[in-house]
Amino acid sequence: MKIIFAMTASLLLTVAQAADVAVVVNPKAGVDSLSPEQIANLFLGKATSFPNGAAATPVDQNEGPVRDEFDSKVLKKDAAGVKAHWAKMQFTGKGNPPKEVGGSADVKKQVAGNPNAIGYIEKSAVDGTVKVVGSF
Repeated sequence: MKIIFAMTASLLLTVAQAADVAVVVNPKAGVDSLSPEQIANLFLGKATSFPNGAAATPVDQNEGPVRDEFDSKVLKKDAAGVKAHWAKMQFTGKGNPPKEVGGSADVKKQVAGNPNAIGYIEKSAVDGTVKVVGSF
């Protein structure tokens, strides 16, 4: 009984720690919304521009709960799957992974300073310096 309780409490804690993720762009990007597939294509190197034709520069977070949530919900991969994807892309000369920065504050700063940037942050970190184009 104690084991079941401990497992249930652990599962509830993990669910409570899951971050709500907002995919953000610079307000000058000319993009209002993106589908999960469009976002995944940008972050997996399958697309290099926004639907309006402007170049897109994905910005990844360092490893952590927000990145894990984004990888799972949007890229439909775990951390090892994303690393394997990029290893294959680099080996075949088809691309390099997005630039990695710290957490949500660092991503927001990068996106706010570059009209071509796209990144993801915790929903609670969204402010007027970035525009939400997807939410997970």
